[in-house]
Formats: sequence, structure tokens, C-alpha cells
Amino acid sequence: MTDLKFDLNRYLEELEVLVNIDSGSNYPEGVKKVADFFKKKYLEIDWLIKEHKFDDSVGPCLEIKNCEVDEYDILFIGHMDTVFPAGTVDKRPFSVQNSRAYGPGVIDMKSGLLSLYYVINFLDIDKYKNPSFCIALNSDEEISSKFSSEWIESLAKKSKYAFVLEPARKNGALVLERKGLAKYEVEFHGIAAHAGVEPEKGASAITELGHWIVELNKLNNIEIGTTVNVGVVSGGTKANVVADKALAEIDFRFKSKEEGEKIKVKMDELKNNPIVSKVNIIMNRTGYRPPMNPSKETIKLCGIIEEVGEKLGIDIKWASTGGGSDANFTSAAGTSSIDGLGPIGGNSHSESEYLEKNSIEPRIQLLKKIIEKLI
Repeated sequence: MTDLKFDLNRYLEELEVLVNIDSGSNYPEGVKKVADFFKKKYLEIDWLIKEHKFDDSVGPCLEIKNCEVDEYDILFIGHMDTVFPAGTVDKRPFSVQNSRAYGPGVIDMKSGLLSLYYVINFLDIDKYKNPSFCIALNSDEEISSKFSSEWIESLAKKSKYAFVLEPARKNGALVLERKGLAKYEVEFHGIAAHAGVEPEKGASAITELGHWIVELNKLNNIEIGTTVNVGVVSGGTKANVVADKALAEIDFRFKSKEEGEKIKVKMDELKNNPIVSKVNIIMNRTGYRPPMNPSKETIKLCGIIEEVGEKLGIDIKWASTGGGSDANFTSAAGTSSIDGLGPIGGNSHSESEYLEKNSIEPRIQLLKKIIEKLI
């Protein structure tokens, strides 16, 4: 099945080093250690590396290329950050139990990053006519890539294909479609007053917030994939005080640009037309990803990948998901994009996050053969 000289033990040893680096999105020192690990790896094979620092609150991003060109045959994307805070590794470091490996970020997505490096190493690039590759490793994907998204989109616009090394689904499926998402934090500033003596002098921030919850839930439409979740609310001090402050954190998911625009229009409408006239509203969009929808060219690419999989004895399945990734940005940029090309695993963002060891080599082989087919 394979023509690779793959050493699983060595792979796991290197993965252990990576997983045992705390690299939460808000811990730039840890992310830099991951970046340094890959800078060393790619410099050893004479690839060109440019380091970007888009904000001091997050770690560096790496732009890695095999040659100096303006356009790329394939853009590969991965993220070096995880959702876990500093100190997590001390509590539950990398471990291997039977057929699975465990640890913070083991599947989301440090194994994907390492597998990509192995794919690049196993490619005999000199056999092909000047292929051009770019690898974009960012440091803020787990916080909606809010500092790196423009950079990713700019690289995607210069690339024919974009391959994202997020994990495959638990059943091995690749990801073809992802919902868009928008996250908001909304502050409501009212006027405090005694609720029993002179409530008319107050302006309830909580009443206004309650109105928003009712109105926003009207946007829920499961049939077309639009969901609204007012997931965090807070406000008020005592039952006998008209609340002068309230806060809401809201998560929207949607399958089409039109639905995303409908959400924006509704949010603006609510902000500009409060039902409690003296409440001031401050609205901040804290995260955004456009929907990932396959184009005609992407569907053609799916056919090529299915052919490659058939030759390798891998049954290629396709999945749609409500979770976002950087493939949302590459797809929106008009680039044919495939996600989920990393190893198989599950339970991301949890203490039970795992990697299926027996998926590592087949998934490296799959991506290698896909690349060879395209170049």
C-alpha cells in the first residue's frame, strides 16, 4: 500500500515534543516555541521562511515556501495554537495508550502540522516541473484567526488549491463544507434606580437584553442551517435595583452569505432601535468566518481525491460541519479548498482529545499522492 519509509516511533517522539509545549492562543511564548520547532525543520530542507507578527497578544505566524514566486500551486494551512491555557501540559502531558495518543492539541492540530512536514519530506519535488508550494502556519486560529485572516486570504488568492490539515472526522471523512460564524459581545448601559420607590427614573439594561434574546432567537432556522445561541448573559446587582448594566455573548452559525448578511442587518436594527429608550448599546463583533461552500472546481478536485483514495484502498467520505477553520477564509477567497487532511482523531478541545495512531501513515500517504496527482 505504501512506498514511504515511515518510522512511527520517531513520529511519536517528535509529536511528544510538540504536544508537550503549552501553546494556547493567548500564550505567545509557547506558540513561538512551536514556530521555532518548525522553522528549524524546514530550514534543514532549505525552504524559505518569513515570520510575521500581526499582534503582540499572539504568537508569530510562519510563511514557508519551497521557492520565491508570486503564485502557488498549493497552499497548505495549519495552526500552532490550541485552546488550552499555560500549565495544561504539566497536568496531562502527551501519552500513548494502546492504539491512541493523548494530550492537549494532539489532534487539533499538532499531529496535522507534523504530518504535513513528513509529506513534504517524502515528496520528490525535483521529479516535477517547478511546483510551487506555500505553507501558512498561524497562531490565532482558535480565536477565529482575527489577526491572521487577511494574510491567509491574500495567500489563498495567489494559490490554485488550498489544503487544510485540520483532523479528519472520526469516521475518516474529509471536510468539504463548513458553516460561517459570527460572534458578538454586546454591552447594555442603562440607568440604575430604586425598583420600588422610583423605577420610572431607571432604564433597565436587562429588559433591553431580554428583548434582544427573544428577537434573535427568531432567526433560528435549523432547516437551512442557521443557528443563534445567546450563550453568556450577565447583569444587574440586586432585585430591588433597576439594572444599569448587562452583557451578552452571542454565537451565530450560517451556511450562506445571505444568511450571514441577514444576521448583521438584524443586529444593526436592534442596536439602532432599543425598546428601552435610555439604554445605550455597544456592539462588538469579536469573531467572523465566512461559510465554506464548494465551488464547481472544488467538486472536480473531490473527484481527483476520490480516485487517489481508491488506488490506496481508502474510502473517501465527505463531511459538512458547523465548526469553523481557516478553510472558511480560503474558500471565500475563491480557492478550491479541502479540509480535514490531517490524521483521524476526536474529542478536540477536551481532556479526552485523542489521535488514532494507525491513521497517521495512511493519511500522510493520501496527501502525498494527491499532491503528486495535481502537480
